[in-house]
Amino acid sequence: MNATNLSPLFRTAIGFDRLARLVDTAASVDVSYPPYNIEKTGEDSYQLTMAVAGFGPDDIELTVKENTLLIAGRVAPEAARAELLYRGIAGRAFERRFVLAEHIVVDGADLRNGLLNVGLKRVVPESSRPRKIAINGASAAPSLANDAQPAAQAA
Repeated sequence: MNATNLSPLFRTAIGFDRLARLVDTAASVDVSYPPYNIEKTGEDSYQLTMAVAGFGPDDIELTVKENTLLIAGRVAPEAARAELLYRGIAGRAFERRFVLAEHIVVDGADLRNGLLNVGLKRVVPESSRPRKIAINGASAAPSLANDAQPAAQAA
């Protein structure tokens, strides 16, 4: 894989630490495990679906910190069972990070049939929403009654 050095770019930029971290983590992410889908379910809602066969609700941890959703899975050591002849279901630990846009919050999570579904919703605070501002001022059209009085007095 080609490594791109972006340090000259960030050497002269101030306040872009989050962008630098995003670029660094994007280059080092294993994009193959576990597989996932991101679906837009409404105008301001999304759903992240991740295939986590072999993991239970106690084996998965979801954390949101600084606009980053971290999903980590760690399977507890199995008790001695029958001899396993073939292991086709991956049970290795994973850690997957998703950068969330501003005002995106996690709405809930559900684990069913080996699929982890995470609901995401855009919640824009009232102070950030666009609003109309009323314009106050004198009317632009002159009043005819005031214009007629000086002419009547002069006659």
